[in-house]
Amino acid sequence: MNSNKNSSRGRQPGKKKPQNTFTKKFDNKKKFSNDKRDNSSQKPKKQTISNPEVDGIRLNKYIANAGICSRREADVFIAAGSATVNGKIVTEMGYRVKLTDEVRFDGSLISPEKKRYVLLNKPKNFITTMEDDRGRKTVMELVGNASKERIYPVGRLDRNTTGLLLFTNDGELAKKLTHPKHNIQKIYHASLDKKLSNADLNKIAEGFILDERKVIVDEISYIINQPKSEVGVKIHSGRNRIVRRIFEHFNYKVVKLDRVIFAGLTKKDLPRGHWRHLTEMEVNNLKML
Repeated sequence: MNSNKNSSRGRQPGKKKPQNTFTKKFDNKKKFSNDKRDNSSQKPKKQTISNPEVDGIRLNKYIANAGICSRREADVFIAAGSATVNGKIVTEMGYRVKLTDEVRFDGSLISPEKKRYVLLNKPKNFITTMEDDRGRKTVMELVGNASKERIYPVGRLDRNTTGLLLFTNDGELAKKLTHPKHNIQKIYHASLDKKLSNADLNKIAEGFILDERKVIVDEISYIINQPKSEVGVKIHSGRNRIVRRIFEHFNYKVVKLDRVIFAGLTKKDLPRGHWRHLTEMEVNNLKML
């Protein structure tokens, strides 16, 4: 019995000794390592990176980036002849335009950047400029994180004037809001160093000559429930420092000047020194002015 048991445990002639499990794992690992080394020795495929400044971008993407519509919708408009590049109608699908090209959609100049509209309640001691070589604080410091696109102030406010200042990269709208022919109205709250007499208030309301040019205000009145040194002025003139110069002409000094309304936009829920993006409705209202 013992001899049979021992023989059954013994190795049968002609069969190889089983390979150790750890040896198997090591061999597999070694093989994997070799394969990996062989693969890494192959040269990676060259990736072609498109440069928009050199190669341009597809016209439908350009239109979509401008916020007009989706790329698919842009293809339909392109086929219908709604887009022009450098004055020529383009209907070719896949047409590429460069960033230096003049692209128009339905006659209006467009940009591949998304349009941004930021409203700031400007505090004192900030100048309205992109940068200042004298190291003074600029309004751009206050809206630096408002948009990844480069935005610009629409018009300007004096260093000591507070209130509403609009920023945008929409050049056509900015031009419209600053051009005299569009009569964009602004309302200021002026605090004077003394009470404004009824006689002077009437003279300002009737219009007068300043620097050989007539000054016309749309409205002027005392602020309700305030001393007569607190005055509201509605005006559409874009002349430099015009509100301050109006009162200086009649021997009043403007102690504080705050722009409370600009083109229908108000300071409601916008604290001093803070900014917000315009709503879609506000943008549409500006474009309809």
